[in-house]
Amino acid sequence: MPRILHLGFGNFHRAHQAWYTAHAPGDWKITGVSMRTAALRDALSPAGFAYDLGILSPEGLQVERIAVHDRLLVAAEDPAAVIEAIADPDVQVVTLTVTEKGYHLGPDGRLALDDAAIQRDLGSEAPITAIGLLAGGLRQRASKRAGPLTVLSCDNLSGNGRKLMAAVGSYLAAAGQDPKILSLSSFPDSMVDRITPATTEDTRTRIAAVTGRKDAAPVLTEAFTDWVIADRFAADRPAWDTCGARFVSDVAPYEARKLLMLNGAHSTLAYAGLLAGHTCVHEAIVDIGLAALIRAFWREAAPLLPQFDQGALDQHGRDLVDRFSVPGVRHRLDQIAMDGSLKLPLRVLPVLRHHGFAAPAATRAIAAWIALVSKRVETRVSLHDPAEDALRDAFAPARPPVERVNRALACLGIAEGDAPLAWSEDLAATVFGT
Repeated sequence: MPRILHLGFGNFHRAHQAWYTAHAPGDWKITGVSMRTAALRDALSPAGFAYDLGILSPEGLQVERIAVHDRLLVAAEDPAAVIEAIADPDVQVVTLTVTEKGYHLGPDGRLALDDAAIQRDLGSEAPITAIGLLAGGLRQRASKRAGPLTVLSCDNLSGNGRKLMAAVGSYLAAAGQDPKILSLSSFPDSMVDRITPATTEDTRTRIAAVTGRKDAAPVLTEAFTDWVIADRFAADRPAWDTCGARFVSDVAPYEARKLLMLNGAHSTLAYAGLLAGHTCVHEAIVDIGLAALIRAFWREAAPLLPQFDQGALDQHGRDLVDRFSVPGVRHRLDQIAMDGSLKLPLRVLPVLRHHGFAAPAATRAIAAWIALVSKRVETRVSLHDPAEDALRDAFAPARPPVERVNRALACLGIAEGDAPLAWSEDLAATVFGT
């Protein structure tokens, strides 16, 4: 039976890749891998790992039963089982949704070999990072001659497949293994898009009202969905294109549009919206000032998207506003605001750098992030950011405002001298009133 293994068994995977696989012809099954906790495995196992997917459209809420998973592993509990599963000859595709931080990349986009989790994996026979698990699985797969494999990143990283391949290659080299193992696999780039908020008790209640049953772990998502994949598969794959996925020669234009327009707008709304007292995206986008900010940000981003004419970009922006405005999705701003030090360099900094830091809307997005982080440090609230320690140090009260800003910018990969001095001074004045 052909099989997919998925690393990062969360809501987005269950609303996106699993949905496409459930709708594609054939009898593909998915082995899911939760990276850290057993909560979803324990919740879903009594139902054979099937779950209800609520799809919200202007016509209302429809619910589909998704039943393509037949096994769910927990990497933190049994990494050897995950490695064995990757090496299973039936597995043709490994997909990943482990978020940007799950790749352990440095500011240069390469694997950070000095990262504590990577160092721990390199010194262990039981890796628990996605990179370590992939390296172990590919090594075991090669020794078993289990056949070629496609490793498909579905995370919001520019050039995600290429960066993943380079990261696994660096890990193998650091572990004293031959990186030529990678020649048996392909790592296509891909772009994914489907707004999928965290599950709440309200989610459970609304979906149960449609189905007449209470699901242990339902998911709510929007009707819109998109998946663009570089057509470079080393092994068999589901016919995802029969249900809307697109296989193309170059993902980069779609990837850039998504990162700058959807993801860039989301991050800008998250930081500015939380500061304005909003809770969800649909509340922030109807704030006249924030809606104007997003439109200005899109105008600044347009020169970085030359493959699309202005009319197409304007229509794409209107479509995004419609998607953001659906109140039933309830996409929380604090969920989007997590991991800002990893997200902003991909979603906002390209716009700033393109304009020589003379981009007012993108600058305001950075100012909102700095202001929110400063507020959370002051009130001792978790930052939910892998750079939390460095950011707390940056905002020590004894530091002058400009130094606080410069240290925060360093967490985004902006070293002193990268940006005009006047720009960081203006940021400090905007955030701290100096």
